Amino acid sequence: MDGAMLSSAERKQLRRLVSSFPDKRVLVLGDLMLDQYIRGTVGRISPEAPVPVVRVAAESSIPGGAGNVAANLAALKARVSILGVVGEDPAGQELLSHFSGLGIDTGPIVLDPRRVTSQKCRVIAERQQVVRYDRETAEPLDSALEDKLLSRLTAALKDAQALILSDYGKGVLTPRVLRTAIGMARRARLPVTVDPKIEHFKRYRQVTCITPNLHEAWSGMRRTPQAGVDAIERLGRDILKILRSESVLITRGPDGMSLFRDGGRVRHIPTRAREVFDVTGAGDTVISTLTLALACGAPIGHAAAVSNYAAGIVVGKLGTATASIPELHRLLR
Repeated sequence: MDGAMLSSAERKQLRRLVSSFPDKRVLVLGDLMLDQYIRGTVGRISPEAPVPVVRVAAESSIPGGAGNVAANLAALKARVSILGVVGEDPAGQELLSHFSGLGIDTGPIVLDPRRVTSQKCRVIAERQQVVRYDRETAEPLDSALEDKLLSRLTAALKDAQALILSDYGKGVLTPRVLRTAIGMARRARLPVTVDPKIEHFKRYRQVTCITPNLHEAWSGMRRTPQAGVDAIERLGRDILKILRSESVLITRGPDGMSLFRDGGRVRHIPTRAREVFDVTGAGDTVISTLTLALACGAPIGHAAAVSNYAAGIVVGKLGTATASIPELHRLLR
């Protein structure tokens, strides 16, 4: 299923898989963020400093971080629950409102008045980002907050068919939280997948699949990037061995994906993107679609293949985007 062309029987098989996505239950655990955008035009330079003056025309916000993973799942008609920590502040309330509007269960989310809801605000003028400013509390959760989060995790996993760990390095996925979450999912025989953070790479042990991009794979293993497919194959096999994971899916941009499975088997999957406008959020689409397919009982090869098609859809759109079931069906005809 990893060749340049799929047979009609293989496409039909993937269409059936996509049709089984609705109502599968997936829990997303990770760092929640609010992505904010201020858009406008520039007509002059400030007399106060050599910076552009942006005349604001519009403002908007969407879920970011683990929230974008949840949004991708919701777009594929999954039943999504999300677990993380937000502050008791306007940004946290805005984020919860976005989730509710997408039909995402926010019951597991922990509110903490001592933390600031992570926010990334981008000022964009003439289609160029002028500046980005962040508000966040990135310190790791203290033990009391970990206890509260893990209590919510225990309850939320009872109704889940898969778990996604979405690590953006904002303090939620502490070593204890990671270790406990992976152990609980494994005992429940649930697929558990990880969208990794470079600094935490070697903490993601014994998961079903880890989905780094090529930069994250090299950097997470503390290695200098090397050219060629042979070097990538050595890298992927070493990640499998060190993390003792069932599989590793390295996304490689225009070169597609490379799937490594326990036992040493490697599949190089060519990209399905027809045109690339924006790769923002493509990794979130990959792990969302992959995990949803695993929740349906699909083998990892089929799950990787359908996630590759979903990524091909979102990179053909401007901005952070999602893929839908009708779009996947059209592409798989």
